[in-house]
Amino acid sequence: MQNGNRLAAVDLGSNSFRLEIGRVDHGEFRRTEYLKETVRQGGGLDEDRNLTPAAMQAGWECLARFGERLAGFKPGEVKAVATQTLREARNRDAFLERANAVLGFPIDVISGREEARLIYQGVAHMLPATDERRLVVDIGGRSTELILGTGLTPTVMESYRVGSIAWSKRYFADGQFSKKSFEMAEIAAKAVLDEALDAYPPDRWDTAYGSAGTVGAIGDVLVAAGWPSGVVSQDGLDWLLERLIAAQSADRLRIAGMREDRKTIIGGGVSVMRAVFSLLGITEMQHAAGGLRHGLICDLLGTANTYGDLRAKSVQRLASKFNVDTAHGERVGTVATHLLQQVLGGPLDEHHPEHGRTLRKLNWAAQLHEIGSHISHSDYHKHGAYILDNADAAGFSLSEMHRLSLLVLGHRGKLRKLEASLEQDDLVLQLMCLRLAVILCHARRAPDLQGMALARGEDHTFRLRCRNGWAAAFPQSAHLLQEEVQLWLKTPWSLELVGV
Repeated sequence: MQNGNRLAAVDLGSNSFRLEIGRVDHGEFRRTEYLKETVRQGGGLDEDRNLTPAAMQAGWECLARFGERLAGFKPGEVKAVATQTLREARNRDAFLERANAVLGFPIDVISGREEARLIYQGVAHMLPATDERRLVVDIGGRSTELILGTGLTPTVMESYRVGSIAWSKRYFADGQFSKKSFEMAEIAAKAVLDEALDAYPPDRWDTAYGSAGTVGAIGDVLVAAGWPSGVVSQDGLDWLLERLIAAQSADRLRIAGMREDRKTIIGGGVSVMRAVFSLLGITEMQHAAGGLRHGLICDLLGTANTYGDLRAKSVQRLASKFNVDTAHGERVGTVATHLLQQVLGGPLDEHHPEHGRTLRKLNWAAQLHEIGSHISHSDYHKHGAYILDNADAAGFSLSEMHRLSLLVLGHRGKLRKLEASLEQDDLVLQLMCLRLAVILCHARRAPDLQGMALARGEDHTFRLRCRNGWAAAFPQSAHLLQEEVQLWLKTPWSLELVGV
């Protein structure tokens, strides 16, 4: 990354949307601008887990303002992600379609563990380089992330569906504070976080760090009241709880250091924080300067693992976990890449924005196309698609994992199951190359590709040309290709064979 390059990270949180902008200075990111808007989208989910029109409109308006500020940035200079609220929202695609347009950059909805990884990465890069074992806690609007790690490396990552907005809406919906409501909220939070007790016990970490808004809001109040700066203690939490109960309601709360926009969700934040302290044996928590958006910047900079390497390692882990035949996966990937290069007119530049993405995803799908065989060979492509749609893979967004699942689902069998996705030209190109590669490698050995060429014609047509005598030399492969032609006839696309 060259000196002076601009970078930007956009974090669509459940409580606030944030935009971090800066420049690269001798390999380090230097902030030049930071924008934050309290959108509170996490409170805009209705009983059916759909974002309300008002919540969507508020999000679009904020992103339009961010988009104006990002005008002129290149695609590789901006990374935007959304977290728990859009993970939950059933109508997220409707929101994202317009959100992507007004922001001007694609927004990735990331899994809970990917969010946890990014949070730890952002926190760790803004702490001194030591060997201390760290517990990082991020209490957001609708989820709480807990991470163990040493240095720049996270070792245990998890996301729990409990947060300041969700708990305030559930246990302090009328803005009333009582001892009973806090007790109920804390007990409920512990029930959700209970399994964390085994994974994050006090003997596995040396220092606890708090990231994001909740710990900052609580810390601001404690500092204003004379408590030490940069730390939240159990005594401080007890004191704040007494003040909230004494106020009886958010409307009547008058406390130094408390922003107006935090009053309605402080009840949920305090109850979740107290549950985390109690369960994990925390007596004090240091306020961490880094967070999710800083982790995004690290990915853009490539300061830990490069983004591509991280995803490649995730693919390798999945392949290993499900006992995939890696040699065959690589064989299929090599043939699929060869066919893709022919369609696109020559060797592909991995650094080309479009070609690089298409090539990487095609190869990842090839490596994982048999992942479902670990469950059952019957309908293994369906099992594989399910695994990928529900797997937490570091470096991948939910939409990227869904794209891989579509390719794995569609690499064999009828194409009707992908009917809604066959309008995407790039997906069809990847799918065609992958399906043909799987057919040509059916004997689980490198196929004879001499004289074979794949080209794309007009009117949604692909043409596969084989040399004279190829069909006679490989009759089973020729038979499978003829069957493939029939399958594509039932779609808006077609495959023609020449010499077969």
